[in-house]
Amino acid sequence: MEDREYIEKLCRDARAASRTIANYSTVQKNNLLKKMAADLRNKTDFIVSENHKDLAAAKKDGVSSALYDRLLLNRERIEGMARSIDEIAELPDPIGRIEKMTVRPSGIRVGQMRVPIGVVAVIYEARPNVTTDIAALCIKSGNAAILRGGKEAINSNTALHAVVQGALAELGCPESAVTFIGRTDRGLVPILLKMNRYIDIVIPRGGEELIRAVTEESTVPVIKHDKGVCHVFIDESADEEMANRIAVNAKVQRPGVCNAMEAMLVHEAFPHKESLLKSLLDRKVEIRGCEKTAAILPGSIKQAAADDWGREFLDLILAVKIVGSLDEAMEHIAHYGSGHSEAIVSNDYRNVDRFMTEVDSAAVFANASTRFHDGGEFGLGAEVGISTQKLHARGAMGVEGLTTLKYVVYGRGEVR
Repeated sequence: MEDREYIEKLCRDARAASRTIANYSTVQKNNLLKKMAADLRNKTDFIVSENHKDLAAAKKDGVSSALYDRLLLNRERIEGMARSIDEIAELPDPIGRIEKMTVRPSGIRVGQMRVPIGVVAVIYEARPNVTTDIAALCIKSGNAAILRGGKEAINSNTALHAVVQGALAELGCPESAVTFIGRTDRGLVPILLKMNRYIDIVIPRGGEELIRAVTEESTVPVIKHDKGVCHVFIDESADEEMANRIAVNAKVQRPGVCNAMEAMLVHEAFPHKESLLKSLLDRKVEIRGCEKTAAILPGSIKQAAADDWGREFLDLILAVKIVGSLDEAMEHIAHYGSGHSEAIVSNDYRNVDRFMTEVDSAAVFANASTRFHDGGEFGLGAEVGISTQKLHARGAMGVEGLTTLKYVVYGRGEVR
């Protein structure tokens, strides 16, 4: 089957399945999710063995440690994936909920009903857990999903999709409710992006090149899940122990993810700058600092290059700048940030209030790590991704982000 014919059939089948799953009851959807979670646990050994094939290929290709970590599936991570699906099953079902019902002077009652979007296509790289996260979120929200993973995770994604399809088939749901594009040819993506007759939204998750290509080529509406250039500002009033703890967690806990800190801004009057920097250096973080930063620990800190500001390192590398005020910090964030996650560590209520109000980002944090910007941590069970744009959905995007509204009007014979 030729590429266009192959993609069009997948999309046509997904559209047909979307009409079926949109009418599933909450009990039907939750039963599917519970079956998926159980099958993930039961087939852990199979999934891990398929993941080893991708890891071996990645090691042979000499990929970065961050990419290798994003590819890795083990028993702990698979259990976490299954637990996320269980949590999604426990969430309230938004579909069919009627909001803002009002009675108009004419006598009609006007409200808005929450409904599925329809067919959601997601193009993603590296992280195989995305396969089950999106499948679960789409099922719960009554949408059909079309998944296109990267070739670097093809064995893992194929195995996970087989588990999902097995659950769908066993409970009588159309298997095309969750479609996986098993061919890895890059030429399929431009074809997929022109299938606006069947697909309602497309969500890219990956590097800048992928995001740019999808945005430029798609005739389907795009919800961007762009890079995470996340900042932490250490105010002059910040507690030393809290500042060190948050900075280390934001950078070190998992440096290869989009909510990790990539730049730290430190008020020049913060009295514990040396302790803060040492806490990061002790954990093997390479610091690239401005001149003032480098002068604090000569020989231990590299001079930052111009392109280190606004850069997503996805590694144990951190850009650090000493700033003279909250205003300078917020100006730096406005110029170099990607609108993902920004944090302030401060004991000054007024500065915290200004930061939370004035910083324009999908999530802003006061005295907490940027690593919390995550669907699971926000109570969404999982996430389709973290939207860095402002239309329809912004920030961690869960079940409700995959719904839309339609007006419902009830009358008793009224005419205009």
